[in-house]
Amino acid sequence: MRDISGAQGHARGNDSSHTGHGIFRDAWGIPHLRAADARALAHAQGRVTALDRAWQLEVERHRVQGTSAAFLGVDSLGWDRFARRARLEDTARRCFARLESTDPESADWVRAYVEGVNDGLVEGGRRAPEFARVGLAPGRWEAWHPLGVWLATHILFAGFPAKLWREEAVRHLGADAIGLFATDGPATSGSNGWLVDGSRTTTGQAVIAGDPHRFIEEPGVYQQIHLSCPEFDVVGLAVPGMPGIAHFGHTGEVAWAITNAMADYQDLYRERLRYADRDGDGDGGGGVVEALDPDGVWRAVHRHVEVIEVAGGEPVEVEVIETARGPVVIGGLDTAAPADAADRTGAVDPVGPLSLRYPPRVTEDLGIGALLPLLRAREVADVDRAFDRWAEPVNVVQAADTRGGVLHRVAGRVPVRSRDNRTRVVAAWEPGHEWEGWHETPYGTFEDGVAVMANQRGPATPLGVEFAPPHRAERIRAMLDEKRVWSPADMPTIHMDTHLASAGPLLEIVAAVALADAPVGHSVDRESSHPAGGTGGVAGAGLTPAAVALGERLLRWDRRMAVDSVVAAEYAAVRGAVVRRLAAEPAFAALAVPPAYPEVFRPWLSLTVRIGFALEHLLRAEELYGIDRVALVREALEEVAGRDIGRWGDSHKLVPWRALPDDGTDERPDDGTDGTDGRPRVVPEPGLAGDHDCVLCTSAVPGITDLSARGPAARYVWDLARREDSLWVVPFGASGVGGSAHHRDQLPLWLRGDLVPVVTDWDRFTEDEHTDHSSEEMRHDH
Repeated sequence: MRDISGAQGHARGNDSSHTGHGIFRDAWGIPHLRAADARALAHAQGRVTALDRAWQLEVERHRVQGTSAAFLGVDSLGWDRFARRARLEDTARRCFARLESTDPESADWVRAYVEGVNDGLVEGGRRAPEFARVGLAPGRWEAWHPLGVWLATHILFAGFPAKLWREEAVRHLGADAIGLFATDGPATSGSNGWLVDGSRTTTGQAVIAGDPHRFIEEPGVYQQIHLSCPEFDVVGLAVPGMPGIAHFGHTGEVAWAITNAMADYQDLYRERLRYADRDGDGDGGGGVVEALDPDGVWRAVHRHVEVIEVAGGEPVEVEVIETARGPVVIGGLDTAAPADAADRTGAVDPVGPLSLRYPPRVTEDLGIGALLPLLRAREVADVDRAFDRWAEPVNVVQAADTRGGVLHRVAGRVPVRSRDNRTRVVAAWEPGHEWEGWHETPYGTFEDGVAVMANQRGPATPLGVEFAPPHRAERIRAMLDEKRVWSPADMPTIHMDTHLASAGPLLEIVAAVALADAPVGHSVDRESSHPAGGTGGVAGAGLTPAAVALGERLLRWDRRMAVDSVVAAEYAAVRGAVVRRLAAEPAFAALAVPPAYPEVFRPWLSLTVRIGFALEHLLRAEELYGIDRVALVREALEEVAGRDIGRWGDSHKLVPWRALPDDGTDERPDDGTDGTDGRPRVVPEPGLAGDHDCVLCTSAVPGITDLSARGPAARYVWDLARREDSLWVVPFGASGVGGSAHHRDQLPLWLRGDLVPVVTDWDRFTEDEHTDHSSEEMRHDH
């Protein structure tokens, strides 16, 4: 829904008397950049990102090139194979070439960012000890690299590997399995976001708040930044390696934020490949590969071989094949197999060959043309028009301006094609699976002045298959309905809510078990004693006293995954035990060992992981392949009863992804608990509150681990009444340099739910010592 009516607003961008250009810092080390024009500002953004995050930038550059294993070793080989086979570099190059021809201003702006990166990369590399650890020297960025970083960051966002899981689930369990296991899993990135319009705030102006959920990386995936030039003055969360502020920004007059729409816009095709018999001798020689197209004609496809260097190992050859559908990312031609075998079977690889069709490969457009218009936006109508140019990832956008306008829409490119394309792997040689244009992107609604998106079914429902359960969205709305008027300072209460609504189905079965075993006259506190799909497992031997006591504690529990809660930890232990027992059931045996797909896709294919995230569906299903779920819960209670579980935060700890494992040299503040000699020490990562279906979405993986690799990659509160009352925080800090003052200084705030004030007063900043007064950002002659 778009609503651009309202009172006339006023400019809030460049009201400072500060005239200096360059790099400035606030008390948290956040960069505030001021330049003569948009191009010079992009240069400054690239340069400061290289100074603060040189190691992160170089890791991302190598990832899109498929060259990260050359210095990170064999653990990165799986990704490099995928990047090469999916042709990420070639796609990014094509997208930049098209940007140059269709939007030269944006292309030149991106090029200025790259020039800034290259100006700062050598100095940034000197600061980052990781380069010395792996023997890597900073390289040179090319103009297409930011587009490659964007593509590599988001290529798995639409979750196309879930189609591999569905293919296996349907093959072994039937079509009903799609619905039973339909939920977002550990490899899917989501978000919370809510917009409260001026009728529901203390200021009479809108407030936008939320938190993107991603894998927590160190350094972080979002960079707090302030970009100012005569054209615009914007604060927001940038993606290191990409100019501008794409996802979360505030210009003073208009603010915007996004959540993952959970749309499906990438397809997998099962291909039939063969070596062409060009010379008629029947041996398929000559190295020419053909694919069978839907019209029944075999046509030549692109094929070449690349070599991946691996630190500490031998080089690895990768066959790159691309059909009319797209690059082959799984399987390929077995060059040792006879040509007639390929002809007869269509494909000799048992799990392929499968090609990937994804929009930027088709359109040569990553939506970069939206970024400058977003920075220049002054009202929601400008934001709306900018997001008309958005490509991927497909997002739900919420925006508001100082004139009273609000916006709630889907943005991005989703192809029109058959339903089968969206749910399963389809046959490339069969007609009916072609892309036939693009969907119109829907608009959402506001209810009583509020719009909430948390990856649940909403305006993007016609465009997707699997969505998050409604729990987070329903909880956010329920909290907002608890009072009529909200202030920006109130919003962190919602960010940090730990109520776990998805606990209901398991606790219903616990109640049934407890009721069956309770002594006559004994009262059992429960919400339900009739779990859906129960198969009579309440009969049999009684629970031990320890298991009875555990069940009673669970039924009295407030369902909050608090960091210091023992009962929350006991619930998680019982849940994990139930998940493991379900995964061991004979009915699921065929799914326990998935086909040998490339390792990059394995998070989507683990039976235990899939059961863990779909547990409430599986427990509430009317029938589950004859499995006695009540008996499994009884066994899980006995397994956990009597164990010293500890508190939830003892096992639910943050495990951020690092390209290099922590070697123990990162200096972190000493809290005085292990000596007084002042030497650097490694502090264990902290315990966390929350869980996968809490608003505070810190995802454990039930049945596998309580550790959390995914959670809020940032939090923000955008105040449209007064930008200076806006708030933000990231999990670690503004700097990517280990041991620096601002490397992890925001972590204690992030853990508590506190946020840092957004500062835009230039008189409160300190000029950075690395401001280069001869560099492009200082010039006025562009």
